[in-house]
Amino acid sequence: EVESIVQPKYKEMVNLHYKTPRALFSDQHKKLVEQGEKWMKETAESCTVVAALIATIMFSAAFTVPGGYDEYTGIPLYLHRNSFMVFIVSDAMSLFSSCTSVLMFLGILTSRYGEEDFLKSLPRQLIIGLSSLFFSIATMMVTFGVTLVIILKARIAWVSFPIILLASLPVTLFALLQFPLLVEIFYSTYGPGIFNKPKKWWIIETE
Repeated sequence: EVESIVQPKYKEMVNLHYKTPRALFSDQHKKLVEQGEKWMKETAESCTVVAALIATIMFSAAFTVPGGYDEYTGIPLYLHRNSFMVFIVSDAMSLFSSCTSVLMFLGILTSRYGEEDFLKSLPRQLIIGLSSLFFSIATMMVTFGVTLVIILKARIAWVSFPIILLASLPVTLFALLQFPLLVEIFYSTYGPGIFNKPKKWWIIETE
């Protein structure tokens, strides 16, 4: 950002140690880049495991539908129920979003971690990865809740409300823990820079 407002002739000037502003900036921020690389890798590795586990579960759930299949036609017994369609849609959305999350985090792990990557590429992949992971967890809980409703509603009519309440708990906790991080990353990547912040006009009263 500083480079964009500096006159071109100053970009190639050297100091007493024959270093250009770009080289000096890289030397002074080398440790910060290393710390960012370590944090990115640890975060991506942890989230990849979770996303891959969700993808595995959702893939298996697609072939073990609640209620089973008709022994003669092989068609799911609850195929024409609205709740079963919710189960299928939420299962597919959870599978697709978790796979997207895995791909984003794999992209982070295989990045070269150059200085320029920390400006747009890595934050963008992290934002998409965390958002996809959150969405996959939410739709996974919807899938699980709908499955219980399909199985138990015939015998326990009031089962829907407590299932919805309990299913929303892990989604809410994940949102509370990760949403501030997402906002901070998004704002630092796409928000106004240090030279683009709105000016504060202070009114000084004089006697």
